[in-house]
Amino acid sequence: MEHLRKVLMTVLLDSWSLLLFLCLASAAAATQTAPTAQSPNTSKFDGPAELPRIYIKSGLVDTPAPGKTVFVQTGDDLQKALDDASCGDTVKLEAGTSFAGRFKLPKKSCDDTHWIIIRTSAPDNALPPDGTRITPCYAGVAALPGRPAFHCASDKNVMAKLTYAGRNELAPLVFSDGANHYRFIGLEITRDPSEASIASLAAPDGPVAADHIIFDRVWMHGNAQDETRRGLFLSGTTYMAVVDSFFSDFHCIAREGSCVDAQTIAGGSGDLPMGPFKIVNNFLEASGENLMFGGSRATHTPTDIEIRHNYLFKPIIWMRGEPGFAGGPKGNPFIVKNLFELKNAQRVLFEGNLLENSWGGFSQTGFAMVLTPRNVYNGPGRGNLCPTCLVTDVTIRDCVISHVGSGFLIANPPNPDGTAAAAGERYSIHDLIFDDIDGTKYAGFGAFMVLISNQPTLKDVRFDHITAVTPRVLMNVGVMSEQAHIRNFVFTNNLIGAYGSDVTGTGGQQNCVYNPQRQQPAGIFMQCFISSTVTNNVIVNGFAAWPAGNFLAKNAEAVGFVRGGKGLDAFRLCREKGPACKNASKYINAGSDHKDIGADVDSISSAIRGVIE
Repeated sequence: MEHLRKVLMTVLLDSWSLLLFLCLASAAAATQTAPTAQSPNTSKFDGPAELPRIYIKSGLVDTPAPGKTVFVQTGDDLQKALDDASCGDTVKLEAGTSFAGRFKLPKKSCDDTHWIIIRTSAPDNALPPDGTRITPCYAGVAALPGRPAFHCASDKNVMAKLTYAGRNELAPLVFSDGANHYRFIGLEITRDPSEASIASLAAPDGPVAADHIIFDRVWMHGNAQDETRRGLFLSGTTYMAVVDSFFSDFHCIAREGSCVDAQTIAGGSGDLPMGPFKIVNNFLEASGENLMFGGSRATHTPTDIEIRHNYLFKPIIWMRGEPGFAGGPKGNPFIVKNLFELKNAQRVLFEGNLLENSWGGFSQTGFAMVLTPRNVYNGPGRGNLCPTCLVTDVTIRDCVISHVGSGFLIANPPNPDGTAAAAGERYSIHDLIFDDIDGTKYAGFGAFMVLISNQPTLKDVRFDHITAVTPRVLMNVGVMSEQAHIRNFVFTNNLIGAYGSDVTGTGGQQNCVYNPQRQQPAGIFMQCFISSTVTNNVIVNGFAAWPAGNFLAKNAEAVGFVRGGKGLDAFRLCREKGPACKNASKYINAGSDHKDIGADVDSISSAIRGVIE
């Protein structure tokens, strides 16, 4: 057995003092197979990672409501209408009007052929078609500062609004214990402007179970300067879907605020089963983590999570010093962390998503994606708060990531008292394009990846066909004991920049990577990794000695990209000499699988088509 050693940028990681806020657990299989989900298929894998076994069906045809229609007008009692609704009914809320209060979804004895639909009274043709993302246009809002253009065809408000002027913490929309088979369509869900720090806009009513709830073409949002920490909280829920929706203005305020973590959707603390979840074709904007699973005490892990075709976005105007800077009422910035983070989740498919803008300056350093299983630490002698927390079987593919301080943080750290999560392993990461990793501009490390293995041991990780030309450091590695040597690490067919260092260590003499003589990557891989494969990669601006079978390219021009390419075409390799190509790239068909080295641009283009209109 050969020990492979990897060295990455010597920087101080404060990233496991991140305060995480939900810990999820080992999903128990659903007690019955619902028609709203595909049957499990345990034989499907992407490399080392098992794909979700269950995929929720969320089309309108999958949620029939054959009962009566109930109209609720301005001044009517919406809670009474919800209480009185029968399974199969449609509750229509008067379009263009607001309903203020705190509304509970009561438990009903519904099933897959009798859903309760709560929707705007506007006709179907006034909304985008089923399967098309809604925007604030449909609430009469033509633009939001610093966001992509909406291209409104009309400024007429055809949505009905649920709003809330309540106290701190309370959610305006709550799911009672046993609430099930509800679908929301064409609603604006928000809170009134105030100094209150609202925990979630929609959530279970305490540590209770709810299932089969779909948010469809919904605009869920806070306000420009308040603290709204979360849109949807998935703790204790199963068979939940969010599709074709728009989430904006979720943030915590530095120094003057009362929270530190904000997300659009987060999931799963406590002692109840969680998953499957479906998050598809949404705009997801939050200052902390745009999406996050894990970080609180838990005894279950959410499983079978499908996250596809979403736009994860942080407005650059939230970054201090940028033109049009927008922050809290006293001018303090919002607390920015990462774009996508997993602390406790199993069988996750993250595919065809766009991720844009992440910067450091707070407790984190602008990573795009963070995979760090955590047993939440609450101080000496306070117990093992999440002994079964894990992050396993994660597939990340066919995505584009732009304007970030660093790429990946993949870390298995123990707590100060020695307790640790259950596992962090089986990651399949391939066909990604990183456009602009800049540690200086975005206050980060400027690293493509930071890998740390301690407790539990990091293993079964694959990076394949990635294009990321701009990192300052390719890898920053910490292997913190002989027992923590990273196992079964595959790094193949990638086209990665190294404009400062190829591979460095995270620091500390206990780190296997520690080496006063600055040993070359090939030697480091041999000492700190076991049964690993590092071959057929192009290291742009690399200068160190890599294992045999890898290539060094002087600069991006030497790689042979198509000159003058727009959008993703800028990441294509020249296939033959022509007006935009001096010569064919040397790295065409040069992968270990005989494909081009770097990301599959055609596959990514197909996967993200329509994410930005």
